[in-house]
Amino acid sequence: MGFLDKAKAQATAAMAQGQAKVGAMQSNRSEGELYRALGEATYAAQRRGGAPDAVDAAIGALDAHFAQLAQQAAAAPPPAGWQDEDYQLTSRDYVRMIVQVADALGLDRPVAMGCSIGGRIVLHLAHECPERFRALIGLESAAHTDPYYDLSWLNRPDVHGGMVCAGVVSGLMAPTAPAAEKWETLWHYMQSGPGVFKGDLHFYMIDGDIRGRVDDIDIKRCPLFLLTGEYDYSCTAEATLDIAKRTGAPATIMKGLGHFPMSEDPAKFVSYLLPVLEKIRAL
Repeated sequence: MGFLDKAKAQATAAMAQGQAKVGAMQSNRSEGELYRALGEATYAAQRRGGAPDAVDAAIGALDAHFAQLAQQAAAAPPPAGWQDEDYQLTSRDYVRMIVQVADALGLDRPVAMGCSIGGRIVLHLAHECPERFRALIGLESAAHTDPYYDLSWLNRPDVHGGMVCAGVVSGLMAPTAPAAEKWETLWHYMQSGPGVFKGDLHFYMIDGDIRGRVDDIDIKRCPLFLLTGEYDYSCTAEATLDIAKRTGAPATIMKGLGHFPMSEDPAKFVSYLLPVLEKIRAL
C-alpha cells in the first residue's frame, strides 16, 4: 500500500468517526447544502442587495462544520511508514482523489475550481473526465512550469522547511496585496509536514506536464474558464493565453493579482469570479 493509499484509508476512517457528530451539529444539513446556502447568500448580497448577515451566517455554519472535521482529522496519526518513502503527488492520484471525493459527497456534475497545482489538475480533468463536471475553472493554469529553483531545499534537515517554502512563494503575490492576507497565505505555506510541498511540486513541475494533450481538450464537453493574475511568474499570463488559444476557452488576466488570488486579495478576486459563475449559472 502506497503513501496516498495509507493516507486515504486513515482519512476515511477519521471522517467516518466524526460523521455522526457533524450531522447532528449541522441538523443533518449536508456539506453540499451548506455550500449552496453560502453561494446563494453571497450572490444575493453581491447582485441583489441581500443582507450581509446571511453571508456571515452561512460562513459560520461552514466554519463549524469544518472545525468538527478538523478535530477528527487532528486525532488521526500520520500514515504508517511515511518516514520510509518520499511523497510524490502524481496526476493519476490527483484526478482519482478529486473524483472519489465528489462521489463520496454525492455531487452530480459539480463545478470544480483549482488554483496553482489545482489550476493544472483542472486541465487534466477537462482532458480525462469532462463528463463528470458541469464546468471547470482554472486559476493560474499553465500546461507546464519549468523548475526555477532547486527543489531539494524544500526538504532538508539543515533548513527550516516552513520558512523556505514561504520564501519560495512569497514573490508570486501581487505587490499590492493587503499585508494581512499576504501573510496569512505565507503562514499556510509554513504549516505542511516534511516533504509535503516538495512532493506536491513533483506533480506541478514534472508529472503533471500536459502540454502534449491540451489540443485534445474539448470545451464543448465541459466548459472551461481561465483566470490568471498579472503578477504570476510561475503560471504566466502568456501560458494561460496559450491554453485559451489552443482550446477556445475564455481567459481573463486579473489586474492587481498574483498566484494566489483567492487568498491574497479575496475581494478583488471575487469581482473577477462572479461574472464567471453567472455564465455557468446560465448554462
